[in-house]
Amino acid sequence: MKRSSKIAVAVAATLGLGAAVGVFAHPGAMGPGMMMQGMQHDGPMAGMHSGDAAFQADMQLVHEMLAGHDKIKRSVENLPDGIRTVTESDDPQVAQALKAHVASMEQRLKDGRVFNLFSSTLPVLFDNKDSIKTAVEMTPKGSIVTQTSADAKVVAALQAHAGEVDELARDGMAAMMRGMRSRMMGASR
Repeated sequence: MKRSSKIAVAVAATLGLGAAVGVFAHPGAMGPGMMMQGMQHDGPMAGMHSGDAAFQADMQLVHEMLAGHDKIKRSVENLPDGIRTVTESDDPQVAQALKAHVASMEQRLKDGRVFNLFSSTLPVLFDNKDSIKTAVEMTPKGSIVTQTSADAKVVAALQAHAGEVDELARDGMAAMMRGMRSRMMGASR
């Protein structure tokens, strides 16, 4: 690729990130039906669906958790066949957002309604949802989630996704931006 083409791709990706930041920083900025319509399963924004009514509410939860990431305590135990995560907060509002997010994502997985904010692991999990066993225990401050599978590829995706979520809990919006940048730059190659 010529240098000028690389610069054009980088500028386009940066502009796209700027628009995405605006959407994620202000989830009500775009109305339902405007956000990410028609994205392909394998594109840089794969799995972002605005077609279901719960998308806006789920985006608001993500925004709350990213804003309060420094109030989240999380531990992950990799199991031979999956993961066990404990995600909690002493802040009642953040704890409520965590619980609501876990419940919503558990239902989305069951229903096959993808919600993916630039994760490379979620497409694998949603494509193999029937091979994942999920147990959720709500705690006063958050949740304990155990997910297992007999499929080694799915186990690897579960463990990698737990790492992605750890990064989000640790770094908040900065981690999301890194993930977005990585997926968008990967798609431009």
